[in-house]
Amino acid sequence: MYDEEEPLNPTKLFLEHYDGLYRYLVRLTGDPDMAADAAQEAFVRLVERPPQDRHVRAWLYAVATNVVRDTARARARWLTLLRASPERAPVGDMGPAPDAATESDERRRLVRAALDRLSWKERTVLLMREEGFAHHEIADAVGTTTGSVGTMLARALKKLSAELSPSTESLR
Repeated sequence: MYDEEEPLNPTKLFLEHYDGLYRYLVRLTGDPDMAADAAQEAFVRLVERPPQDRHVRAWLYAVATNVVRDTARARARWLTLLRASPERAPVGDMGPAPDAATESDERRRLVRAALDRLSWKERTVLLMREEGFAHHEIADAVGTTTGSVGTMLARALKKLSAELSPSTESLR
């Protein structure tokens, strides 16, 4: 939280919050490029329309999360249109050979898939907590009460744990 009398300093805020915001968004999306774009957009909006309540960190994360959600919706619509007209598909380079995957990549894929099976809100609260947010900041960012954040986190952790357990993995 920042002093009401002190004007927002976007450069200072960028230096303080960009790295954590970017990390959070990469975990949320699994896509470093989308994360960078969403983080940049959040800071653009900070300059254009600063938050009134001065909870800048929570505001930045909420804005960036909404940018990611909107981008994902637009991408889903684009894919639907693309499937309807495959002749419009852009042509790109072939991906890496299958044998190029490493153990780290496999773990990352499993965790990413497990995160994707969580609801949007569960994933958001879990990743914001991992970035060190207090419960009241998470509540502000996702639009819920501070009291419900602990319950939401516990449920999200339980679901994530179940998704990643070896017995669950063997059933897939």
